[in-house]
Amino acid sequence: MILVDGQRQDTVSALDRGLLYGDGLFETIRFVGDAAPLWPRHMQRLARGCARLRLPVPDPALLWREAQASRGDMAQAVLRISLTRGVGERGYGMPAAPRVTRIVAAFPMPALDAAPYRDGVRLHLCEMRLAEQPRLAGIKHLNRLEQVLARAEWNDPSVAEGLLCDARGNVVSATAANLFAVVDGVPVTPALERCGVAGVLRAELLEAFPGTRVRDLPLAECLGAGELFLSSSVRGILPVQAVADKVFAPGPVARAMQAHWQGLGFSTEQA
Repeated sequence: MILVDGQRQDTVSALDRGLLYGDGLFETIRFVGDAAPLWPRHMQRLARGCARLRLPVPDPALLWREAQASRGDMAQAVLRISLTRGVGERGYGMPAAPRVTRIVAAFPMPALDAAPYRDGVRLHLCEMRLAEQPRLAGIKHLNRLEQVLARAEWNDPSVAEGLLCDARGNVVSATAANLFAVVDGVPVTPALERCGVAGVLRAELLEAFPGTRVRDLPLAECLGAGELFLSSSVRGILPVQAVADKVFAPGPVARAMQAHWQGLGFSTEQA
């Protein structure tokens, strides 16, 4: 079900600033039954994004009620919350008192295959480079054109994701997941102060595994890592099997983080 400002519908105004300018934010949240194990972290990131974009922060209790109404009786669901600055005057100037458009939409959780969690996934090394914009780095704003263009670079169904770098040649993330590497036995995840999305599962793992370092990760160092794996609040921890012709194998750090993810209440089993 899709709710727009609390009403069951699936349309917004053609003058909505989210459509015209990508002026807004979104969160994609996995539900397991009535529970969303990472909900508090999603709400924290949404509040940070609202502060960054000067948007009013929605009431988390209201979002929770609408999330449950939208989810209905789905045993497992993926929920998307989108906030835009709403309808305003033509032009880039912000409305003095924005009336935020709130969209809450639930979809059935896609079928999961246990093999990628066990054996890993293949990545395409993207030609697309992420532009640096510290003001927008970390938050999940509505403009995802870089990811759309990167995803268009491959159509091989055996390739699950694409590896994205910035203009300096540092690895940033996959198109729809954060990335971790194990370098000389130490877990590392790329710094995201200049570009990229700071995922909520990434935040959870950084707290649970305090030995993980956050720093720039040059592509050559990434490709020489002992382990490589992705983190996603919907898909969980996916070991990387290969990046182009470079082969990897799942290792103990990825397995430990998979166990932590499952301990939160997630699984690769379909209800």
